[in-house]
Amino acid sequence: MKIWNKCNKNVCLTNKKTIMVVIAIILFSSLVLASVWTEEVEVVEDGNEEMWIPTNEDIAYQDSMYTIIQNTQSDVDTIKVQVKQIIERLDDFDE
Repeated sequence: MKIWNKCNKNVCLTNKKTIMVVIAIILFSSLVLASVWTEEVEVVEDGNEEMWIPTNEDIAYQDSMYTIIQNTQSDVDTIKVQVKQIIERLDDFDE
């Protein structure tokens, strides 16, 4: 470890200025590499794609999912009201 702490007339590796210069050089070089070294992604679009048109079965499936979601939301709302009533009763009981 005496090698690292030994300061010559030319270079001292434990000097704060030397460490800051090395860090600055590393930071600058990494920024330069990041700006130069970019990967270009080529997007290939196929013009033969047609827009999806839902069939009657697809529409019926989506409608059934919507109905299920609405029923679930209604159930959740009912449970929230019931829980609120229970909490109010418990609060009244504590008083």
